Amino acid sequence: MADPKGFLKVSRAKAKERAVGERVRSYDEFTVEPSGEELALQASRCMECGIPFCHQGCPLGNVIPEWNDLVYRGRVDEALSLLHSTNNFPEVTGRVCPAPCEASCVLNLNDAPVTIKDIERTLGNHALEVGFVPQPSSAKSGFRVAVIGSGPAGLAAAQELARKGHSVTLFEKDDRMGGLLRYGIPDFKLEKGMLDARIQQMTAEGVVFRASCSPTATALQKDFDATVLATGARVPRDLIVPGRELRGVHMAMDFLTQQNRRVAGDAVAIEEAIVATGKHVVVIGGGDTGSDCVGTSIRQEAASVVQLELMPKPSLTRMPTNPWPEWPLVFRTSSSQEEGCERDFSVMTRAFVADPTGASVKGLRAVRASFVGGKLKEVEGSEFEIPADLVLFAMGFVGPERSGLVADLGVAIDARGNVVSDALGQTSVRGVFAAGDAARGQSLVVWAIADGRRVANGVDTFLAKLRAELGAA
Repeated sequence: MADPKGFLKVSRAKAKERAVGERVRSYDEFTVEPSGEELALQASRCMECGIPFCHQGCPLGNVIPEWNDLVYRGRVDEALSLLHSTNNFPEVTGRVCPAPCEASCVLNLNDAPVTIKDIERTLGNHALEVGFVPQPSSAKSGFRVAVIGSGPAGLAAAQELARKGHSVTLFEKDDRMGGLLRYGIPDFKLEKGMLDARIQQMTAEGVVFRASCSPTATALQKDFDATVLATGARVPRDLIVPGRELRGVHMAMDFLTQQNRRVAGDAVAIEEAIVATGKHVVVIGGGDTGSDCVGTSIRQEAASVVQLELMPKPSLTRMPTNPWPEWPLVFRTSSSQEEGCERDFSVMTRAFVADPTGASVKGLRAVRASFVGGKLKEVEGSEFEIPADLVLFAMGFVGPERSGLVADLGVAIDARGNVVSDALGQTSVRGVFAAGDAARGQSLVVWAIADGRRVANGVDTFLAKLRAELGAA
């Protein structure tokens, strides 16, 4: 373990961030990396807690106390190697994961958990600095596996399968690899150079990347021994109210993708451009995607930004019904919300108001909502209207696309619209597997990576059985 008395001597200290006035002028990341000495001090707070509940919080099963101890002792390369043994992309999770490990940390009983996420991010950055070392398999299995979708689940599955000796081809319908890591998360939270570096590493490990490509079910069944569906849950939740058709009402991902393309140097046609500059922006949805819309709108110099949430404002502290080590259902303020955003809760949108031309949105009509008998109901006489030149829907996702490849392969779908799969990740169609949000529904990046690793093991088991079948034939 680290310093047995570290948690008594050292206070929790998160990594610093650049001042708001400075960081909103660019799309660069704004976390200031702690020094090695500062990081070692924070790692020293990891105590011998008997049962490491941080393991319960981490879907990847990261052996957190062990690599905290190594960081404390200055053995950073060993710590990184241990972290990579359970997590393919710590440079990503160290930036965008909400850190359920910290919520489960024993020190969170006093609201001062170990800064696990900061330590993980810094280890990931160390890997970036020294360069990702390829780990190609020494022997090839002779089996070919197709992975559909290059988000975190697809990337993790592809990397694990290649390292097990299989020939892996990863297909992505977009023009660049990364899925929502590439086009859904703003660069000020996740700069894309690290994705490019991982793709170079995986290419050296034997993964073949095919962008702007959507294979047919027939081609997959003919050319590959197994297929992994890692297409995500990218169908957004819509809001069908009067005025939904007005110009200026958009899905959050359309807005975020455009800006990420601009940062990447792509041109966006003026007639298709969704920009917040000089506009009154209303973001409907209080989660991470909504927060990303807030930060992007502020950087585009919106006239104002309002974020609406249907649910009531959470408590400032844990409620008795939400004890540690459960995820704390408390009020949080994201870095984007800190940059200048009005937030309102228990708001139900009734309609969008048109401008004098009748073509574009100019306002949003809403009403207060309250829970009555476990159901949301409008509060009588609470109607109000706010200006809105740009409305962004960030209300989550309802599942994977059911048409196209999912339908053509004929895999079973559950009542929620997700692909049905077993413990190994295999679907109702032999040799076809599902990983990440496509199977579990909208979730966290860390869960997607864990699922990609799990399903890669399932595919490997399936191919071993297939080899035995072919040998017996």
